[in-house]
Amino acid sequence: MGYKSKKYKRDLSQQVYDRLTKMLHAGENTSKKEAIADGTYRDKIFSYSSYHSYMKHGKCFSKYVREHHPEVTSLKQSKKFVNEWLQSRVDYTDRNGRHLSAWTINLDRSAISKIYGILPDDPNYFQAPSRRREDIVRSRVDVVRDKHFSKTNNAELISFCRGVGARRQGISSLRGKDLMTRDQIDKAVASLEQKSHERELSPKEQGHLNILRDAQLFDKSEYFVYLKEKGGRERISPIVGPNIDQIVERFRNTPRDEKVWMHVNSNADIHSYRSDYANFVYRQYCRPIDSIPYDRVNKGTKNKYQSDVYVFRKDEYGKRMDRRGLFLTSKALGHNRVSVVANNYLRGL
Repeated sequence: MGYKSKKYKRDLSQQVYDRLTKMLHAGENTSKKEAIADGTYRDKIFSYSSYHSYMKHGKCFSKYVREHHPEVTSLKQSKKFVNEWLQSRVDYTDRNGRHLSAWTINLDRSAISKIYGILPDDPNYFQAPSRRREDIVRSRVDVVRDKHFSKTNNAELISFCRGVGARRQGISSLRGKDLMTRDQIDKAVASLEQKSHERELSPKEQGHLNILRDAQLFDKSEYFVYLKEKGGRERISPIVGPNIDQIVERFRNTPRDEKVWMHVNSNADIHSYRSDYANFVYRQYCRPIDSIPYDRVNKGTKNKYQSDVYVFRKDEYGKRMDRRGLFLTSKALGHNRVSVVANNYLRGL
C-alpha cells in the first residue's frame, strides 16, 4: 500500500483539473435543458469539446497565478485575480503586435466563469471585448497551413465536404450506412408514428423521430447523411450542390460499416467548406424577400412588417434575408439559432 505524505498538496493546475472533471457529465444522458430548468446548469459541462476548451484556458489562468502571485496556492484564493488575468489577456500582443481575438477572450471568461460559478449578473463580471463580424479571420484569409494543402489532390474531399456540411469529426466518422434517401426517411417516420399509436415511444425513439421529421423539411433534396457530432447530437442533413452524384457514389462504394474517408487531411479548411454548404442550402430554400408577406403589426408605429425577414445590424446594417431559409440552413448545419448561421457562415449573398 502506497504512502502519501501529509505535506503533499495539489497545485493550482491539478485543482483546476479536479474542479472541471467533477463538472463533466458528457455521455451520461444528462439533459442540458432540464439542468437549465432546475438551476444546476452552471455546475455541469455537457460536452467533451467544452471540457477540453475550459481545461486549456483554466490551466492558462493557473499558470498566470503561479508566475505573478506565487504565494497563492488555492483556487479559492486565486479568485480575486480573475479579472486581472482577463485584462492581461486583453492587453497581450504577440511578436507581430497582434492582440488575442475577442472570441479567445470570451472563451477565457467562459472557462473561468465555469470554474468559479461566476454569473453574468455578478457586479464583477468581466466585460470582454465585443465580437464583431468584420474581425473574423478564421477561414477568411490564407494561412500558413494552406501552403501545405493541395486543392488539386484533395478535390474529391473538398467537393464532398461542400456537399455534406459536416464538421471534421463528422466527416471522419461517416460510414457507408450513413447515406439515406428520402424514401427511407419517409418510411422510418411512418413506422415510428405507427408505433406511437400503439405505445409511448422511448426517449431515444422520440428523439430519432424528431430528427427524421426535421429532414423531411428539406423537400427539394433526395439524398441525406446521418451525422452524430459535437456532444453526441444527431441530425440528418441534405446533400446539396453540384456534386451530389459523386458523393452518393462514394457512399455506395463504401461497405456499410467502413469509413467513407479513412483519412481527412488535417490542413483541410473544413469550416470554410461548411460555409460553402450553408450558401448552397440557403440559396436552395430561401424565398425572394419581396414575396414574403407583411404579416405583423408593430405595436408602437402600427406599421406592418415581415416577421419572416431577418434584418442584419452593425456592419451589415439593413441587409435582409429570409428567416425560413436561415432556419433550414441552421438545421442542416446542426445549429439552433439563425443568427449563428447569418453571422458566421453565409457570405456574399
